[in-house]
Amino acid sequence: MINRASAVSYAARVLTCAALTIAFALELDACTFVRAHTPSLPSLPFTKTAKPITPVPSTSMANATPVATPEAAPTPAAAVAAEAPVAMETPMIIETPREPAPAGSEVNRVVGSVDGDPITMHDVTQYQAGALSETGKHITPDVALKSLVIEKLLEQETKKYEDRIDEGQVDKYIEQLRHERNMTDAQFRQQLTQNGMSYDDFRKKARTELEKMEMIQTQVREKVNIPQSDIQVYYDGHKNEFTIDKERLRIAQILIAVPPNATPRQRTDLKKKAEALRQRAIKGEDFYELARHYSDDESKKDGGELGWFAPADIMDEILAGVKPLKPGEVSQVVQTKNGYHVLRLEDHEVPGVQPLADVQGKIRDKLQDERAQATFETWVQTELIKQHYVETNL
Repeated sequence: MINRASAVSYAARVLTCAALTIAFALELDACTFVRAHTPSLPSLPFTKTAKPITPVPSTSMANATPVATPEAAPTPAAAVAAEAPVAMETPMIIETPREPAPAGSEVNRVVGSVDGDPITMHDVTQYQAGALSETGKHITPDVALKSLVIEKLLEQETKKYEDRIDEGQVDKYIEQLRHERNMTDAQFRQQLTQNGMSYDDFRKKARTELEKMEMIQTQVREKVNIPQSDIQVYYDGHKNEFTIDKERLRIAQILIAVPPNATPRQRTDLKKKAEALRQRAIKGEDFYELARHYSDDESKKDGGELGWFAPADIMDEILAGVKPLKPGEVSQVVQTKNGYHVLRLEDHEVPGVQPLADVQGKIRDKLQDERAQATFETWVQTELIKQHYVETNL
């Protein structure tokens, strides 16, 4: 199962797995084409055959605008035209359905199959067209067919992970997509409609994405071991990646608003409410969920996430509340003119070279993702292909 202790840890899990999905060109029919990676797909030991094949998708606590973060390069799978303030977007799984082939035409000829599920020449040409549209590059019919076979192999394998994903995980996945694109629920649904997809259909495709992520985590990433010595070598050779120029803090909050005309009794009760929420967060309840349900700030839709700020851009009371914290810690209740704040320090970047202890997790993930490519290819060629009946006749 994909577990999440907080919105941040869940997002990191999703983004890491989504990165692998993109890098391995695992986007199934539920996703847009990921063509740039097609040439790196493993060369499978297909069985060439002439045998006939039967055919059988806030109100901010800051004094100024948050410090801008580097903008992400758009991913091929992103169909929503909104900018994402993160290093990599969760793949947006909207696509234009492939056009059906004219009945009785040459393009409707079956050229391959996986476990009896046919692949037609029309599928191949559609795949080539998608590759050209996405990358501007032509791919051969043989490469397109191999890619389609891999998609179907992975689609079959993904079905084994259906019982590992629940509706709550799908909710959080969609929340993350909205968060990355700075969209309200209404805006998100409207964008889906404009792309010709219902919300229910999108949820089904989101579930498929999570099943694929779980499959990659189980079959590939967990089998890649990164020794500490390799992490040290990477750190020593890439100090520039871990050098911070300016101090920044990333903060989340739960705001219990106090009306301007509140009586002393009301203020006392509201402060008690804030303190009770702080205690729940300290005892391990999900800060993200607490903010979603109880915060009076508009950031509640994002689990209380406020973003990155320079110290000079933060109200004095708030800065005093979060500055002593370590990332992941929750502050005392802080009072401002807006009400009572329960703050969580998500991250804190201090100028200078970050110590290895602070970044070794990121380095391990990076090296693991890179090495997982070879592990993935080996798994497909030596294990997955043997579990299915594959035919090609191109």
